[in-house]
Amino acid sequence: MKFQNVCLESLAVALPDEIWTSAEIEERLRPLYDRLRLPAGRLELMTGIRERRMWPEGTRPSDASAAAGRAVLAKSGVRVGAVELFIHAAVSRDMLEPATASFAHRKIGLPATTQIFDVSNACLGFLNALTIAAGLIEAGQIRCAMVVCGENGRPLVEQTLRTLVERPLTRNEIKPYFANLTIGSGAVGAIVCHRSQVQGRAHRLLGGVARAATQHSELCQGDTHGTESLAMQTDSEQLLLAGVTLARETWTEFSAEQGGAFDRFICHQVGSVHRRKLYETLGLDLARDFSTFETLGNTGSVALPATLAAAVEAGAVREGNRVGLLGIGSGLNCLMLALEW
Repeated sequence: MKFQNVCLESLAVALPDEIWTSAEIEERLRPLYDRLRLPAGRLELMTGIRERRMWPEGTRPSDASAAAGRAVLAKSGVRVGAVELFIHAAVSRDMLEPATASFAHRKIGLPATTQIFDVSNACLGFLNALTIAAGLIEAGQIRCAMVVCGENGRPLVEQTLRTLVERPLTRNEIKPYFANLTIGSGAVGAIVCHRSQVQGRAHRLLGGVARAATQHSELCQGDTHGTESLAMQTDSEQLLLAGVTLARETWTEFSAEQGGAFDRFICHQVGSVHRRKLYETLGLDLARDFSTFETLGNTGSVALPATLAAAVEAGAVREGNRVGLLGIGSGLNCLMLALEW
């Protein structure tokens, strides 16, 4: 896919105030650690994640998305009445029906003329939503869209902690739950529009490539657990191997289409092992990476765009830079996009 007139006009992040360190999580798991004689510090050592953030108990994904939506409007030069498309693109949802976009649309105060819907594709939701908005902009159907993601990892982590402490699991049986402890919470919002609507520097979305490897769809599966809880189990080792294989196939096509000369790469934030293996497999310079997993953990669909926003704020992404957005999510699906900042 290629785009000529699509710009990421503005980008904003909303983060919870509550911080959960890996050490604090392990303290809550002390009965498990004592029973299985597990060494303290393994969570941070194996993932590189020192802490993650959590929304207050009872926070809805639409609350988080709305906070990010209001934040991006405050930064944008686009007036609220110009937003013609609104997409909530997170894993987290308020409920099955109606769309979480309905609640977030009302909380942000977007116009009734805005088309709204949810897009859900594990950790790729935000990037998928960008391509949907970009296609409509390129086709002349709309001029301006807002994409938001609000992820609430608290219900999943809380349920995982209960499961690990209360059930008599063996060392092998706890492995599928380990990835859950890397999850954090956050929200991000973006204004995507036709370049004619941009005041000042136009951050152009150039195009991208998507590939799927759905034979691996069983490697990471999550679902509701009761009324307010979530559950997920992951074969982390096999997911890593299958994921980097899919990433290599996607990168081969992506670099051929967009060229391999990128000043900076922003990838989905999982942890230190995944990052190192990805860059080794693709043959890319790890020094061109920018990461946030150390302090935010894995925030699902929020992770990549929030890291892009952090890179811009830190001066790691500067005007004129070519940025490769390397997205991968369970399913398995991979989407790589090129951005000219």
